Amino acid sequence: MSKYVDKKIMTDFNATMIAEGVDEADEQTQLMAWAHLIKTGLCWRLQGWFGRTAANIIDRGIISKDGEILV
Repeated sequence: MSKYVDKKIMTDFNATMIAEGVDEADEQTQLMAWAHLIKTGLCWRLQGWFGRTAANIIDRGIISKDGEILV
């Protein structure tokens, strides 16, 4: 299990590093990272790739626009 799930730690930095692929993470932790980026709105303030990826994740019904994991 991921250290982020175990300790329930998901900071802006951690979420960004997971989304970028710098920190390895399992699928659930990746979803948590994207949910954090969407919930905080950070994905819309970072470089364009984050916003486009977040929009795709929302459009596909994986995470809600409010940052709730739906799958």
